[in-house]
Amino acid sequence: MPRRLAPILAVALATLTAFPGTAAADTRGWTATWSASPQRPGINYTPNWSEQGFARQTVRQVVRVSAGGVAARVRLSNVYGAAPVKVAGATIARTAEGAAVRPGSVRHLTVNRARSFTIPAGAELASDLVPMPVGALSSVTVTLYLADPTGPVTYHAQAMAPTYRAEGDHRADVGGAAFTEKTVSWYYLSGVDVLGGTHRRGVVAFGDSLTDGYGSTPGADNRYPDELAERLAASGRPRAVLNQGIGGNRVTVDSMQLGDKGTARFRRDVLGQPGVGTVIILEGTNDIGMNQPPGPIGTPPTEVSAAQVIAGHRELIRQARAKGLRVIGGTLPPIKGSRYYTSATEAKRDEVNAWIRTSGEYDAVADFDRALAASSDEDQLNPAYDAGDHLHLNDAGYRAMARTIDLADLR
Repeated sequence: MPRRLAPILAVALATLTAFPGTAAADTRGWTATWSASPQRPGINYTPNWSEQGFARQTVRQVVRVSAGGVAARVRLSNVYGAAPVKVAGATIARTAEGAAVRPGSVRHLTVNRARSFTIPAGAELASDLVPMPVGALSSVTVTLYLADPTGPVTYHAQAMAPTYRAEGDHRADVGGAAFTEKTVSWYYLSGVDVLGGTHRRGVVAFGDSLTDGYGSTPGADNRYPDELAERLAASGRPRAVLNQGIGGNRVTVDSMQLGDKGTARFRRDVLGQPGVGTVIILEGTNDIGMNQPPGPIGTPPTEVSAAQVIAGHRELIRQARAKGLRVIGGTLPPIKGSRYYTSATEAKRDEVNAWIRTSGEYDAVADFDRALAASSDEDQLNPAYDAGDHLHLNDAGYRAMARTIDLADLR
């Protein structure tokens, strides 16, 4: 460990001694470096294990952090659980290939210094400090052994990354041979925080599937928040960039499958993240597009006006400003040719975008609409960025989104 970091770790360890069993709300000195928005268990666009839960099984999850630090902790969420969940044991390690981890890097997670702990129903829990240096843009593997039946699981549906499952207790395995099953969702895992990293305050990307990264290459970390973190690091100004997108999410409408409405989840998913100073809001496409049958994943369609979307954005701005955050508004990208497109939805999108650009209510604007539009038709995605459904983006599109953001606008 570099000598200059030793005092930071010493202070961190003293904090752990003074405040064992760190609660999720305790943000002293911590910076969130990775996050995922919790969702209710249920069916979604891809198969998952959220409804059946786990029993005598080990779940191994790989995430790439944005900012580094000299120590880490892991946050686990049971906010949509009907009963407490006992974690028989958990580890964090440096990632190797697939479900394997690097030899010698496995560290046991504890809460109140106990290796077995319980996440209360309706709550989030943070582990104790782990004195393991974490590099910026590096991957860590979090493994949970769940011996007792969990029941339905709080999860994040569209991880765009593999999660592995094994029968029995394999929390400390270095190899990945036991992990014979996988999905592309995250379970219980809601955050990784670090100490002793950059002093620049982090950025939260808040939104729907365009923030979540749907259409990007699974396991490649090419979502737009990932690309933004890489861009910041390359500029010599690294900082944490958190992804709080949920596929199908709306500003104004709650959904059992697609997350609480943006105005309701903003406090937890943005304001509850330690060490952040800026939020980028890109949401509203699903509000105006999910107005025709069939509804999203079998739910009824809902008619939402442009005025309602704008009112929702104003509420998000109000919440962010009340906590001292800088707020950047993202214009809604083109939808022509997609299942959402009609003359009525296009008129709503134009009205919302005109307000975002010209109202002056946001501190700054990221004009994703113009950056992603085809040169021949400003209402349609550039074919070079289109994932194929004229609504979502490929890797090149998400890189273009990250380039659209003026780094000077980030506090």
